[in-house]
Amino acid sequence: MRLGGASALVTGGASGLGAATAAALVEGGARVVILDLPGSTGEETAARIGATFVPADVTDEGQVRSAVEAAQALAPLRVAVNCAGIATGARTVGRDGPFPLELFERTIRVNVIGTFNVTRLAAAAMAANEPGVGQVPGGPETPERGVIVNTSSVAAFDGQIGQAAYSASKGAVAAMTLPIARDLAAQLIRVVAIAPGIMETPMLAGLPEDVRTSLGAQVPHPARLGSPAEFAALVRSAVENPYLNGEVIRFDAGIRMQPK
Repeated sequence: MRLGGASALVTGGASGLGAATAAALVEGGARVVILDLPGSTGEETAARIGATFVPADVTDEGQVRSAVEAAQALAPLRVAVNCAGIATGARTVGRDGPFPLELFERTIRVNVIGTFNVTRLAAAAMAANEPGVGQVPGGPETPERGVIVNTSSVAAFDGQIGQAAYSASKGAVAAMTLPIARDLAAQLIRVVAIAPGIMETPMLAGLPEDVRTSLGAQVPHPARLGSPAEFAALVRSAVENPYLNGEVIRFDAGIRMQPK
């Protein structure tokens, strides 16, 4: 998918992986709308990279529709990237008793329902587009209307102690990639997911330096945390390569998470 002349919607775009992705898409020529919570730094991030901020909750249908419409007002919506999500940790049975059910439900609601809500509404908008042209240098021209990139996690496959809710949510994102891609093939819309490993995000920024160093040392090569810029580069590559569809891409430098 060519980014020039298109708009892109990036959820969770105020910081971390989402902010880096939004910046990469702007650099590629897209008109970008950042969707994030009202209390986020979305306004500041948008101003810094030349994007538009729309405050919204990914689980709210009306708010997401407004964000989709804001993107369509800039240019045909051809790219949607779901980076919004929450991480929760608790053992199934811990010192304080069983895992709080409301915490499990909230994790599923934000990470799974929120991702699907944005996916379905963005896809509906994309389906009305005139087909554009996808092509890599030297490759064949391919008609396509849009691309959706969702964020899973290596926790979908290597969930650690305390990650039942998070792993379940990211496993669902991985599992629905292929059926959604098959659903949308007739509309010329591609769907892929990226499953990042240990990334340099705001969630990890608060950890002590020795803990961060230890986490990086567990990565085979390169033995460090992944950067948001590297994640964003993969998103852009997935968007621009018309033959990539229905796939969950592990992006983890070869790590396989230990139980804890």
